[in-house]
Amino acid sequence: MKHLFPLLLLLASCSSQPGSTPGSLPPTGFGMPQIINVSAYDPKERQRVGRSYSEHDVSALRANGASGLIARAGKGGNLDEKCAAFLASADRAGMLPGIYYRVQRHVDAVAQADQFVNRAMSLARGRSWNAPALLLCGDFDGNLPLSSILRFMERVESRTGVIPVAYLENSTQLKQTLSGADAASKAKLRRMPYWLALYAHDSGAGPVYPAPGNPHGLLKQYDVWSNWTLWQYGGVDWQRGGSQPKVYNHGRYRNSLYFGDLDRPVERNVFHGSHAALGAFWQQHGLRLR
Repeated sequence: MKHLFPLLLLLASCSSQPGSTPGSLPPTGFGMPQIINVSAYDPKERQRVGRSYSEHDVSALRANGASGLIARAGKGGNLDEKCAAFLASADRAGMLPGIYYRVQRHVDAVAQADQFVNRAMSLARGRSWNAPALLLCGDFDGNLPLSSILRFMERVESRTGVIPVAYLENSTQLKQTLSGADAASKAKLRRMPYWLALYAHDSGAGPVYPAPGNPHGLLKQYDVWSNWTLWQYGGVDWQRGGSQPKVYNHGRYRNSLYFGDLDRPVERNVFHGSHAALGAFWQQHGLRLR
């Protein structure tokens, strides 16, 4: 728990409290960087008075304290049409750019890795960047076999020299698959930094696992990594054609449903380290841009 204590204090102090009004910006206590991830579904619909953003202008995200933006490059063989615009906007705003690919079971993992790498290389050549690197991440569907995860990782690394970040849902099937892997496979998985998703202390409970409660509990259930690197603590549910914000808000982890003074939900993450460590991490696990 020693690594979690600064984050507990950070999330308690750096975000607006529930019921806060637009205009209260999140402080940067302990210097823990905030990262926003986006896809073609963004921006979500307007839900209150406040600042907005688009794929062509993300200055409101930066003004509210976001240090980086990770855009979806593709999903299951299909490219995301807003990716390039989001990344260019993030770079203009002074945010670190990154991309992720949603790896799905119905398409060969190597083919998806190739599409991802081709997209990353095209983006890298497509403009003159201010940022030093483009972070590479794999977003692994909850029903993927271990072989698909490893084949995606290995293909990305073989073509770019970069080990991607692994985003994993709070998924019973993935937990069973990865926790039951042999020692050699777990060692390969650990080469990828762990990006976890947990929006509530009581989510993920079922017949196999209890609710993990917090990031430490999720680490124990996956039984692969000794620590985490990114935590997606804010996401959305889609209900009746609209987006409903889901944000971790329990115990000392107190967070507003909205990010600062934004007028709509965003998917939010924290990086487990300092701003200096974030820059080094981005370059270690990113494709060079300059």
